[in-house]
Amino acid sequence: MEIEPSRGCYPRPRFYKVEKTMIISTAGVDLLTHFEGLRLEAYQDSVGVWTIGYGHTKGVIPSMKITESQANNLLKTELIEYQNYINEMVKVSLDQCQFDALVCWVYNLGPTNLSKSTLLTLLNQEVKFHIPEQIRRWNKAGGKVLKGLVRRREAEALMFAGKDWRTYKDSEN
Repeated sequence: MEIEPSRGCYPRPRFYKVEKTMIISTAGVDLLTHFEGLRLEAYQDSVGVWTIGYGHTKGVIPSMKITESQANNLLKTELIEYQNYINEMVKVSLDQCQFDALVCWVYNLGPTNLSKSTLLTLLNQEVKFHIPEQIRRWNKAGGKVLKGLVRRREAEALMFAGKDWRTYKDSEN
């Protein structure tokens, strides 16, 4: 078994894929909801996409309003979709913190970006030590580096590495 030093998660044998569907943990949902934030009225994000709730974009129109309960239900439904992207595209075993970080990443960036990414290629080649730096690369929206995305990517990279992302978050606020 190959054990990576300073990992906060339990390692698994190399090239061993557990044939079970993983789901995001509470820690993963905490990271996601922290960075998405909760907005009960439709707004345009940094690239002009109409958004509501915890980063929900499908079918959102200007002046749309929802309740917190509706936002939570939208998130639960969407998390199933985004968990499935990771479960389907990643061909290697993941620790819970790695899975959580990837679900948060793909929730923000979408499955097309994941499917075409160097991140996924390296991950599926079991080159996991490069994944945090690959996560950090995706810090732009509309071609511009955004401070919020830099913070989010750092938190996701820390979570992937099994470290406490809140330490970074707290030092940045």
